[in-house]
Amino acid sequence: MDQHAQQIFDPALVRVRRNRIARQSETPHFLLDLIASEIADRLTAINRTFDVALCHNAQNGVLASKLRSTGQAGWIAPTDSCAQHLHGTGPAVVFDEEQVPLAAGSLSLYASALTLNHANDLPGALLQIRHTLRPDGLFIGALLGGDSLSELRQAFLAAETELTGGVSPRVAPFADIRDLGSLLQRAGFALPVVDADRLTVRYDTALVLMHELKAMALTSALEARSRTPMSRRLLLRAAQIYHDTHAHEDGRVPATFHIVYLTGWAPHESQQKPLKPGSAKQRLADALGTTEHKV
Repeated sequence: MDQHAQQIFDPALVRVRRNRIARQSETPHFLLDLIASEIADRLTAINRTFDVALCHNAQNGVLASKLRSTGQAGWIAPTDSCAQHLHGTGPAVVFDEEQVPLAAGSLSLYASALTLNHANDLPGALLQIRHTLRPDGLFIGALLGGDSLSELRQAFLAAETELTGGVSPRVAPFADIRDLGSLLQRAGFALPVVDADRLTVRYDTALVLMHELKAMALTSALEARSRTPMSRRLLLRAAQIYHDTHAHEDGRVPATFHIVYLTGWAPHESQQKPLKPGSAKQRLADALGTTEHKV
């Protein structure tokens, strides 16, 4: 990790929260289930196998299970930043993606699900992931980005401004989708692809949403967060504003999850390369059957 990278998130708090949910039996995590299925689907669209694969986020074993179901991943190593999520998985490694303790070129596939959301040095994390891949090895990752949980952010902002006259960060920032493609290129990935799914989930109340985020260890772990426990008054006021601003006709409230998928390959000479400028053998005007006009 770049020692000069800004400390946006508190990694110790992230580990505490992930350890807490690991102690709960089969913690429900609909986002992880959905993302693991999507990663597996994307893998099946690639006509090749990967003999040494790693899946980072061992919670409930869902990602490893989905990778195995494709029949395209040979030996799969589950890894996690939380040791308790790895209990009973066999050989495994505990690390977070800002300090990857793996040899260069040791993997043919690196799959990551919701483990990059709290990276303080995302460019550095992607660079380390790329170094673990053999030539023509594949990285598939998923994280929340864009305007995820924008409704919750707006509600807390309005409630805290109203009650205290000031604000403190209550919902973590998410990576801009437009920037992630350039980060993949900066990390040295070939053929980078970034795309996103917008998921809207409806809840009975904003309090139910907050409870589910806590159960998935997706609540804010900002370094600049207020250390004062949130008051019940602020919590209830934010929930009321959330309802007043966003509730549907049936009284339920929506929550936006913008799931961003990153795909990139470790460079290899067999991969397609962009044509050099001026190397075209036919003029565009000829191909279109029109006349070229110089400006």
